[in-house]
Amino acid sequence: MTRITNRIRRLRFDHSEMTQEELAQRAGCTRQTIIALEQGKYVPSIELAFKIALAFGVTLEEVFQYEG
Repeated sequence: MTRITNRIRRLRFDHSEMTQEELAQRAGCTRQTIIALEQGKYVPSIELAFKIALAFGVTLEEVFQYEG
């Protein structure tokens, strides 16, 4: 089974404890989307993945990992 995992919760904490709402606003999505991502219940579009990485100022690979 393959999975895409992420470090969003860790990155939020490392970025002055950014709230889910702040990240959602920066990435142009809803807080519910951020919650689902953090829980591993949702895989983002490539566009949203890039927007989240940009919100943290890191590369895509620093946020999302593909485990095959």
